[in-house]
Amino acid sequence: MMKPIEGFSKLTKIDKIKLIANNYTADPEAAIKLLEQYWHEDEKLQKLHDEFIENTLSNFFLPLGIAPNFLINDNLYAIPMAIEESSVVAAASKAAKFWLKRGGFKTTILGTEKIGQVHFMYTGPVEKLNTFFEKIKPTLLEEAKHLTRNMEKRGGGVSNIELRDKTQDLANYYQLHCTFETKDAMGANFINSCLEQFATTFKEEAQNYDGFTHEEKEIEIVMSILSNYVPNCLVRAEVSCPIEQLEIKGAITAQQFAEKMVRAITIAKIEPHRAVTHNKGIMNGIDAVVIATGNDFRAIEAGVHAHAAKDGLYKSLTHATIENGIFKFWIEVPLALGTVGGLTRLHPLVKLALEILQKPSAEELMQIVAVAGLAQNFAAVSSLVTTGIQEGHMKMHLMNILNQLGANENEKKIIVNHFKENKVTHSDVVAQFESLKNN
Repeated sequence: MMKPIEGFSKLTKIDKIKLIANNYTADPEAAIKLLEQYWHEDEKLQKLHDEFIENTLSNFFLPLGIAPNFLINDNLYAIPMAIEESSVVAAASKAAKFWLKRGGFKTTILGTEKIGQVHFMYTGPVEKLNTFFEKIKPTLLEEAKHLTRNMEKRGGGVSNIELRDKTQDLANYYQLHCTFETKDAMGANFINSCLEQFATTFKEEAQNYDGFTHEEKEIEIVMSILSNYVPNCLVRAEVSCPIEQLEIKGAITAQQFAEKMVRAITIAKIEPHRAVTHNKGIMNGIDAVVIATGNDFRAIEAGVHAHAAKDGLYKSLTHATIENGIFKFWIEVPLALGTVGGLTRLHPLVKLALEILQKPSAEELMQIVAVAGLAQNFAAVSSLVTTGIQEGHMKMHLMNILNQLGANENEKKIIVNHFKENKVTHSDVVAQFESLKNN
């Protein structure tokens, strides 16, 4: 049985690697060699990466690709995408090219409001708490001025503070529900600093408030933290065209294709099992751009999926209609993103990705990311209602299978050429590889 590791964080990087390799791997020498292979030759760059997180052993690479030809509000973009899944970049690129000839993507910012909350317990009458809150609300804002001053100069800051009674859900539980504008910053550190200051001021003012009894003054601050659910930090992206322009290769007509698309989206609205996979495909596009631009994809995922369930049933994030001969396809999605702060100024590839995107503002990045999600969904659902998802996906996955089999370059060339005209399945690729080896 392994013993707990004491003082691991204090070890040197090399000693950490040796300890893990010697105690947790079957071949320590091979494990050490592998970890070292993924180090940057540039020591300065490696040190930068080592300091992003704690207990760093090596780097974990993701491919960085480009999906070109995205026409967004009449501006052309090449969108960087960091993702390991086959066919995502190809699918996004295909959708971009398709809509490039049909007017491109249109986007609208519906809101940029961020949210944070101070959660606390109070045992007295709610009327007293309301009176106290209204009295000290200006003080809460004033005491946070040292934190908000610079953000206010950029046009952001605290939008509002509300007292919310949550005692129906939990006895004695209340919130300070706070809203913020953070401009081009994602704003997590700014918001959390403000919330902690609000909590400190709130508790101090309560203890000095003559309108409370001694017991009522003892307000318990449970926690102060931003929310990754941002329903009012919302962006809309859409495409539309006359049905006759929906020429899709295959046996179905443009009218049939439009109807199948609408039906598929409707199914994802009423059937959660389908909706989860449907929205996962959307997040393939969204996450890939979020990661490439140094933003927090876990926060985005959490907020987006909460939004998908906002009506009490988990539903499709995308919508489709046919009206007066026009096919319309759109998404409304909450995206709290930043283009300053965090990794945006530290990670060299993040800086390059933002440069490729023409150094967007946070609002512009919201629009680009929403378009990537919409494009990914259009490509996926288009395949599902026509040829099926596996035909395109497996062709893109072919190289992964060949690498797993250990095919050399000549074998790859022969097998790839074979499957240009044949359906790709894992078993068929293995059979072709074994046949080639045996001959």
